[in-house]
Amino acid sequence: MTQDACFFGYGSLVNRATHDFAGAVPAQLTGWRRVWRHTTLRPVAYLTVVPDPEAEIDGLIAPVPGAHWPALDAREAAYMRAPVAHQVRHPLPHRPEIAVYTIPEGHHGAPSTAHPILLSYIDVVVQGYLREFGEAGVARFFTTTHGWDAPILDDRAAPHYPRHQPVSETERALTDAHLARIGASRIRLGAQ
Repeated sequence: MTQDACFFGYGSLVNRATHDFAGAVPAQLTGWRRVWRHTTLRPVAYLTVVPDPEAEIDGLIAPVPGAHWPALDAREAAYMRAPVAHQVRHPLPHRPEIAVYTIPEGHHGAPSTAHPILLSYIDVVVQGYLREFGEAGVARFFTTTHGWDAPILDDRAAPHYPRHQPVSETERALTDAHLARIGASRIRLGAQ
C-alpha cells in the first residue's frame, strides 16, 4: 500500500465487492460508535458513526489513490469526512492520513417505519464482516452497532440497496439469527 490517504469503512465499505479500492486491510477505530440513522438526503436509514470515547469498532482502511476523494464523496453524499488517523489501529508500517464518513450531528434522526433499515443493506454489511473478520466479527458488528430497535424492511426478494450483493443461504441464516437474537422488528416490502 502506498502512502495515499485512506478511508475507514465500517458498513458496506467493509464488503470489498461494493467498491474497487485496492489494498484494503482490517483495522479498528476507537472513540466512535456505529449507529443506524436516517437523513433527509436518503429515504431509508444507513449506518453512521458518532463520537463515543468508550467505543471501538472493526472495519477496513483502504487507500484513496492520490487523495482523490470525489468518487467516494459522491458515494457517501449524505456524510462528511472526519480525520481519524490517530484513532485507527492498523497493521501498516506507515501512518497514513485516514478519514471516516459520518453524518454531522443535528443532521440525522432515528430510523422509523417511514425511514427503515434495508435488509439488503444489512446482508451486504454482514457479508463483508464475515469475509473479513469471521463469525466472531459478525457478532461484534451486531454488538457494537446501536439502533437495532429500528424497523427493518425485508426487501430481499427485490433489493432496494443500490450495491446489494448475492448472498448465500448460510450468510442469510447468519444475519437472520443475529436479528432474531437482538429482537429486531421486520416489516414486509409494501407494508410500510
